[in-house]
This record gives sequence, C-alpha cells and structure tokens, in this order.
Amino acid sequence: MIILGLTGSIGMGKSETARMFRRLGVPVYDADATVHRVYAKGGDAVEPIGKAFPGTIRNGAVDRAALSKAVVGNDAEMRRLERITHPLLRRYQKRFLQAALAKRLPLVVLDIPLLFETGGTKRVDRVAVVSAPHVVQRARVLRRPDMTPEKFAYINRRQTPDKVKRARADFLIPTGLGKRFALDAVRRTIRKAKRVAPKRRRVI
Repeated sequence: MIILGLTGSIGMGKSETARMFRRLGVPVYDADATVHRVYAKGGDAVEPIGKAFPGTIRNGAVDRAALSKAVVGNDAEMRRLERITHPLLRRYQKRFLQAALAKRLPLVVLDIPLLFETGGTKRVDRVAVVSAPHVVQRARVLRRPDMTPEKFAYINRRQTPDKVKRARADFLIPTGLGKRFALDAVRRTIRKAKRVAPKRRRVI
C-alpha cells in the first residue's frame, strides 16, 4: 500500500483537493476533520484542553473561537495545544491506516496540514503539495469568518514556506488555475503514486 501525504499552506485549496481524491476513489484521512471530532462534545481533547486553557469549553465542547484567542500569536501556548492534539490525531491516523492495510488498498492519502512541520514525511511514501499564488492564497484566507491579516500572517509564519514545500514535493497540485486544472493534476498524481515503491516502515 502506498501512503501519500497531502499537504499545503493555509488557503491553498487542500480541502477541495482532498475531496477530489475521494471522488476518484482514494480513501483520505482528514486531520482537520479529526480535530473537529476530538473537539466536539464527548471528544478526546475536550477535558485536557479545558484543563490547560480554562474558559475554552462551552456546552461540553471546545469553543474554537475562545481557544484561538488563547493560543494564536503565542508560540508557547500553541505548542502546548499541539502537545495535546497531535498524539490524539496520530491515534486516529493509525486506525485509518490499519483498516486500509486490512482491506489491501493500493493507495491512501493522509491529508495533514502540518505534514512537514511535524515530521510526518517519515510516515508516508510520497508527498503531494497543494499550491497557489500568494495573492490567491491571501484572498481565500481573508474571506474566512473571524480571519484578520494579522492572524493570517501569524499562521503563515508558523508553516513551512510554500516555496520550500514545493521544492520538497514529489507531486505538485496547482489550485490557482481552476478546479478542472487541479483535478487533472490529481488524476496524474494518483496514476504515478500507484506505480512507486513503498518505503520500508517499521510502524504505521
């Protein structure tokens, strides 16, 4: 089984690209969706986040706006949050991969925004990077609710620069030229990824 890491900076169109992989029959593990799951009422992250960041829990779930105010712009608090969430995400990711192995699937995708930043490239066979021009990225991000230029700049600074990601990519999926162009790139990526040799991994 080939494990393809899918990543890209904020606003690059990664979520839409992941949906393209799914529509083309490739199972995708979605790290962002897992975050929503563990932040929801009864989720694994609710209790530890509530203890670490008082005032961020509402109606039994993580209040993402309150949590954002508590950590965005503060690297130490952001790292504190990541020490809570990242092990939980790895647990769900492991279950996804074990199920895929049991089904003998030829290719799966790990959709992980911080793939480079968290050392996730060690756990995948190849990396696909979603990219768009900065002007497109900025316009997309600033259309989001509760987003500000300052928050966008902070998030962008904490991520590996787009040009570095593109240089390290095995496959590049441009999203600034329209969905049809991106879909063609996804199709090419699937064809090529299925032909590569998997890396030797001791653990999933």
